[in-house]
Amino acid sequence: MAKPVSEDIRFRVMRELEADPKLSQRDLAKSLGISLGVVNYCLKGLIEKGQVKVGNFRASGNKLRYTYVLTPRGVLTKAKLTKAFLKRRIAEHEALVAEIEALQQEINSEVIGQGTPEDVR
Repeated sequence: MAKPVSEDIRFRVMRELEADPKLSQRDLAKSLGISLGVVNYCLKGLIEKGQVKVGNFRASGNKLRYTYVLTPRGVLTKAKLTKAFLKRRIAEHEALVAEIEALQQEINSEVIGQGTPEDVR
């Protein structure tokens, strides 16, 4: 059984497609730093859920390519994913700020009596 695609990947795929519906799956994979198979799997799921609609266009000459357009349901889903993504990122940021502050305090307490904090930098 295939592993479900994470919310972050779905969000990032939908965000890229909203910006440029003519991106190929290969271009999406490259810009997001994920495998082509993951992009394909994600797009199939988005299409099955009615969140993305597929269309055709001529890229050059006789070569047909696809467009991936977010449906109204897809736009709503992307908005929910954006809110969840932002909430996770804010929590990660706050945790990172707390860790940095703790490390700075640790360095400052270890440096007392061994020179000035500038010597450590």
